[in-house]
Amino acid sequence: MILPKSELQPNTLEFETEALVKPTGFREYDARWWFGRSDSERPPEINLLGIQALGLGLGTLIHELGKPPKIAVGHDYRSYSTSIKQALIVGLMSAGIEVHDIGLALSPTAYFAQFDLDLECVAMVTASHNENGWTGVKMGVEKPLTFGPEEMGRLKDIVLDGKGIIRAGGTYVLEEGVRQRYMDDLSKGTKIKRRLKVVVACGNGTAAAFAEEALQGVGVEVIPMDCTLDHTFPKYNPNPEDMKMLHAMADMVKQTSADLALGFDGDGDRCGVVDNTGEEIFADKVGVMLARDLSEQFENAVFVADVKSTGIYADDPVLKANGARTDYWKTGHSYIKRRTSELGAIAGFEKSGHYFFRPPIGRGYDDGLVTAIAILSMLDRNSDKSMADLKNALPKTWLSPSMSPACADEEKYQVVEKIIAEIETKFASDVLVLGQKIVSVVTVNGVRFTLEDGTWGLIRASSNTPNLVVVVESPASHENMVAMFRFIEETLSAHPQVGAFDQKI
Repeated sequence: MILPKSELQPNTLEFETEALVKPTGFREYDARWWFGRSDSERPPEINLLGIQALGLGLGTLIHELGKPPKIAVGHDYRSYSTSIKQALIVGLMSAGIEVHDIGLALSPTAYFAQFDLDLECVAMVTASHNENGWTGVKMGVEKPLTFGPEEMGRLKDIVLDGKGIIRAGGTYVLEEGVRQRYMDDLSKGTKIKRRLKVVVACGNGTAAAFAEEALQGVGVEVIPMDCTLDHTFPKYNPNPEDMKMLHAMADMVKQTSADLALGFDGDGDRCGVVDNTGEEIFADKVGVMLARDLSEQFENAVFVADVKSTGIYADDPVLKANGARTDYWKTGHSYIKRRTSELGAIAGFEKSGHYFFRPPIGRGYDDGLVTAIAILSMLDRNSDKSMADLKNALPKTWLSPSMSPACADEEKYQVVEKIIAEIETKFASDVLVLGQKIVSVVTVNGVRFTLEDGTWGLIRASSNTPNLVVVVESPASHENMVAMFRFIEETLSAHPQVGAFDQKI
């Protein structure tokens, strides 16, 4: 078999006849490549023949793992996603896989299809919240889990080494009705009794075809915001962790006197929140609010939170009084999903807005609409309190958004390893940071280091984009949070591979 190339120039014979697959597209728990855009000079990292090679590799891995050779496949709403999905399907079928095409879908719709159609395997074509020009695939072979580093590493080897095995028996099934059954399942057994007016923000992404109808189905008044499909994303990329989208949601809440705003990312597996005062609430603190609510219903509840998340989970007096326990784990939807399942936790929370609810609330996968309904149900149970009331009842901390200084995929992990060594040396030598000792260092995912007053900072490599990720928090003061950011900014400045921050505090 001809091996994929790591570089090919568009508008050439080679580009049209050979597979292009840049190795860095295989990330820790999904695949993501720059497919290209007509107004961009950036060279593509994958072409359609490369996607076809990916499908052959995935099909080969499914056989290798002894899974039933059947798979649910869907795609998000981008101008090129249908063609990406079709190329992937050709590759899967050439590997002898029975492909069940569910059409335009949210990522959680594809995960739902695994249960609905009784299929173990799934492949969802999506670039999530990335800008146009990006594409990718989220994959799994064991519901409700998705690939981790081991599976992604093996898939990478199969594809790049040309080890895909062509088999007979590949077939195609066009599945109808999955979307409606998914929508019916969302509202089944849930009816919000409290009168709630909710801004529903979709950023013109795929959730625009689902969210408004889904939330109306549980009985709330919906104020739609950018709920028409438009793959040009005319205002901003649908990303409820991005301050531009959150600020637009806040403005709409104030204009309409809504009870809250709920925003969804490009493939609908994340949910962002703005309260009734128009203040954005970072997802990890919404998670604490939900954990408080759920710990009242489930005795000795276990929760999982990623290392980017607020320290409140560990110290919250309400969670402690209710006998709840939180396990901090690696950032990444695949990691938190798997950890939540392993521990039998009632829910897992990521600062990025991925939430994982296990039965009886959800099926264990990340679904922005399930999250939205859980938030509305929490408000329904706390009928005398607003979203701002629930937020203000939390212990006070000053927490930054996730910030992403640029760092090339080929260099980011080596940079983080050097920074981990620097922080561990300071810890071992009692070097003062902000006039305080470092009291703990956690290296489960990058490095999270905490000072004597509880102020902490995190530096890790992004799993999806050519960036580092930086988060800081202080329970002491806003000044200490800013000072921790300045310390990290100075630390990173010593590494020339690290570029500018996408935002600062």
